Amino acid sequence: MDTNINVSSTQCGICALFFGSGLLFSITCLDFSKCTSLWVGLYAVKIRAEAMQEASEAVPSGMLSVLGQPQSKFTFACLEAQEHCKTLGIENPVCEVSSYLFPDCRVISGHLEALQFLQKNSSKYHFRRTKMLPVSGGFHTSLMEPALEPLAQVLKAIDVKKPLVSVHSNVNGNRYMHPKHIQKLLVQQVVSPVKWEQTMHAIYERKKGTEFPKTFEVGPGKQLGTILKSCNLQAWRSYSHVEVQEADEDPD
Repeated sequence: MDTNINVSSTQCGICALFFGSGLLFSITCLDFSKCTSLWVGLYAVKIRAEAMQEASEAVPSGMLSVLGQPQSKFTFACLEAQEHCKTLGIENPVCEVSSYLFPDCRVISGHLEALQFLQKNSSKYHFRRTKMLPVSGGFHTSLMEPALEPLAQVLKAIDVKKPLVSVHSNVNGNRYMHPKHIQKLLVQQVVSPVKWEQTMHAIYERKKGTEFPKTFEVGPGKQLGTILKSCNLQAWRSYSHVEVQEADEDPD
């Protein structure tokens, strides 16, 4: 699972949160904002998936979910895990934070030996809980660099327009500004950490006394509401979850 988070929001006091995986969901959000076609974007998704799978098979790697504490040393832990890999003869070992979910909660990706080292030494770095994710590779790290060029080439052939509503990139948490900006960040997304926590701060930052928008999470589960509560309690108080209705379910 190549976890990826995007946000679409409007400018009229309403914010809609959507959760999804990888480029497919980014394209879906961009289709929602009328800046590209979902059907055309699906071809880019196919090319990206094939390139990332090939990169995953080149190096045994994975992703580790880590629930830490305020004193947790994520960066230091990754550096020591890299040094451990070097003692095993691994050249250019990778161990990086690949997702910032909420305060003190990270996903770390890289060589399997590095992630195993972190699990074994979790108490040293003040990690409360670690869990390997059921994925095929170390996504959102430099291990995925071989997938950059194939995706960049296919995105050049896609007609992208400026979004009609705000769509935030998970690369930096900021809004997409123009078509070339979108194409650049969709490529950069492959090797960059998912900055969900930073995106939450970017969306809900406002002057003291300004009302927060009504926020609706659309889709199954309440993962985003839980993350929003951890990032911004005031914004969460205006949050609602939209239940999913089954196709054969009576609306009444």
